[in-house]
Amino acid sequence: MRITVFSDYALRVLMYAAANSERLITVGETARAYNVSRSHLTKVVTFLTAGGFLRSVRGRAGGFTLAMAPKEMSLGAILRRTEANITHTSGRGAGKGGASATPASLRVILDEAMAAFGATLDRYTLADIVLPRAALPRLIGQNSTDRVDDHPAETERQSQRRYPGSG
Repeated sequence: MRITVFSDYALRVLMYAAANSERLITVGETARAYNVSRSHLTKVVTFLTAGGFLRSVRGRAGGFTLAMAPKEMSLGAILRRTEANITHTSGRGAGKGGASATPASLRVILDEAMAAFGATLDRYTLADIVLPRAALPRLIGQNSTDRVDDHPAETERQSQRRYPGSG
């Protein structure tokens, strides 16, 4: 099973936000950290915000952060949201006359396999894949002394809890 680039970027954004949960982060910062397109990440962040995974703050000192604790975000829920065909195989690859290219007997097996795939992902959360912040520079090819953050310092938001409603 291969995930789309969109899903890969979504997981990276969520991992980066989790590793930097003490502050708001920006799309530009995240794009530089992973050396990916800022415009593509903007779409990903917008999608994740609409899906309830991220919380965004507008304005000069704005940015985004996780909308809930990493342990509350199952990988299955994230990927079901970002991958259009993760749960179904039926109807894919319609042949001539609109008939499915996948025989019904095979579709049943593929649907069962996809359900097992989803169930496995549901057993893991974002917290299971987030690296400690100290490991991020090595992962993204930076010296540990390089700063990714060019975000203006937060003032009163620094003392606010990042995950409303979690204990």
